[in-house]
Amino acid sequence: MSDTDLFRALGNERRLQNLRWSRDPVAQFLPQRIGDLVEDGVCGQFIADKLGVNAPTRGEHLPVLQASGLVTAKRIRQRTFHRHDDEKLASIASIVETI
Repeated sequence: MSDTDLFRALGNERRLQNLRWSRDPVAQFLPQRIGDLVEDGVCGQFIADKLGVNAPTRGEHLPVLQASGLVTAKRIRQRTFHRHDDEKLASIASIVETI
């Protein structure tokens, strides 16, 4: 993952909003029947619904966050759950300081 990938991921308001929500998923999303919001992450469909986007648009944003390392994906049954990476988010400050 390059710095360019990281800034591309952060350069979109929907992706930034997703990262903001993922800091406290219990407060931002309804409980899930499958998967724990904190341990497993938020179901991709829940994220799409909250963003007000359809599945193809969701498919444009979440892979960018995943490729940048800011979000990890976990499959449970037929669903994909997305969780932010605390360590990666903390490292962003050091990257910005070097600019």
